[in-house]
This record gives sequence, C-alpha cells and structure tokens, in this order.
Amino acid sequence: MKKLSFNKNFLFDLIRSAIIAVLISLALVLVFALIVNLTEVPDVLIAPVNQVIKILSVLVGCLIGIKEKRRGAFKGAIVGLSYTLLSILIFGLISNSVRFNAMSLIDVALGIVIGAISGVIAVNVGKKSLSRVQK
Repeated sequence: MKKLSFNKNFLFDLIRSAIIAVLISLALVLVFALIVNLTEVPDVLIAPVNQVIKILSVLVGCLIGIKEKRRGAFKGAIVGLSYTLLSILIFGLISNSVRFNAMSLIDVALGIVIGAISGVIAVNVGKKSLSRVQK
C-alpha cells in the first residue's frame, strides 16, 4: 500500500482547483441569475441548472487546477468537498442564511463523488499525447 504524502505541489493543486471551481461557479450563477431576471425561466429548471453549474465548476476546476498527474480520484474528492463547503458558506453569506441541513449533506456527498470523477478525468486528460511527445 502506498504511503500518502502531502507535498507543496499536492496542496497547491487542491487549493488552486477549489478556488477556480468557486470562481467559475460564482460567474455562472451570476449569469444564470441575470437570465432568470430577464426572462421567464420556469422554477422547475432552476435546481437542475444549479446542479449542472456545480458539476461544471468542479470539473473545470480540476482540469485547470490539477497539474501533478497523480492521485486524481483522491485530489478530486478533496476539491469537490472543499468546493461544496466553500460554496455553501459563500452563497449562504450572500443570502444572509448560512445553514447546514440534510440537503447540505447530500450536496457534500455529491461534491465528493463529482470531484473524484473529475479528478480522474483531469489526471488522465492528455496523458497519451504527453507519452507520444516524450518518445
């Protein structure tokens, strides 16, 4: 069994990815809020669009932020957890109601799963092209 070690690059990957994910999420939520205010978006679409925003934010955060191509699932899960906790806090502060409830726990669990999947994708994207260049 491999020993887990946390070096500087490992921590920078996690921090960079989570911050990128939160910034992307903030931008997409603002754009979506503008669309909702300018058009008549049905209420049933708001929750699914918010979930898509979360998924895209974590995926893009991992793709851009993870530079060291190792331990993708683990890094992604940590990024997903960090992103979810930060977004609950930030969006709660914006709306003046920071609450952790059963839905928050579901969001945290989904954030970890989506992060793990995104991390695997992030560490495997471009590996074939890199190996061809090195030969």
